[in-house]
Order: sequence, then structure tokens, then C-alpha cells
Amino acid sequence: MFYVYILHSKKDGQLYTGFTPDLKERVKKHNNGYVLATKNRRPVELIYYESYTTELDAKRREKYLKGGKGKAELKIQLKEGFKKADYKNR
Repeated sequence: MFYVYILHSKKDGQLYTGFTPDLKERVKKHNNGYVLATKNRRPVELIYYESYTTELDAKRREKYLKGGKGKAELKIQLKEGFKKADYKNR
């Protein structure tokens, strides 16, 4: 399986979108500072993920969610979760 995931930085409230074949290990790497993009934004929390059977489909979805339309769609989809957690970046 391949995963597209969204992390929330508890430090600055920003969201990070990524893709990986090993979700648990990747989140650990983010929180241990081994991922440059989130190293200074720790701790991070996994707030959303999707699974795919092919790497190409997962990468395509990651790219879409990182773009303007995909990011807007995701914020609508997770609206209640954002309210509940009071995330800074909505």
C-alpha cells in the first residue's frame, strides 16, 4: 500500500502533505526530525490519510492535494475537525 497523509504542526499550526509506502515509520521520522520540511515544525500530528494500491495513484493524489484546488477541497472536507482542534491554518 501507498499512503498520502496530512500532518498538522503543533508548533506553528501549518499543514504538511506527503506520500509514503510506510505511514507509521514516516510519521516517526517527521517527529524525530529526520525530514527537513518538518524538522523545525515539530511536533507534528497525523490528522488525515488515504491509502492506494499503486504508487502512481498516491503520488498523483499528493500533488493534487498540495495544489490550490486540492488544498481547498481538503479544508472543506476536514472543516469540522479544524473547528474541533482549533487549527491555526484553515
